[in-house]
Amino acid sequence: MARRRYLVAYDIRDDRRLRSIASCMDGYGTRIQYSVFICDLSDRERVMMRGDVEHLMKMSEDSVMIIDVGAAGDSSRFLFLGHHEKLPSSDAVIV
Repeated sequence: MARRRYLVAYDIRDDRRLRSIASCMDGYGTRIQYSVFICDLSDRERVMMRGDVEHLMKMSEDSVMIIDVGAAGDSSRFLFLGHHEKLPSSDAVIV
């Protein structure tokens, strides 16, 4: 099954929900900035991640953005200026 790379960014209004969502996202991907993760996911994992995040967030206050940036391991779509965290390799991650 092909994995896709997703950029996930969020703006969570409550500190407790923010910590919960950050902890949840740690299980799905690699943090590259404070509220930004890169996740290499199968279709099933993407659905699971979305469900987990929707369960934790407050829809009327919080915002989560999930962007499909292409095939897992394809870092050609990213341009960093200045210091940045290394993007994950295309190897599978067992959580």
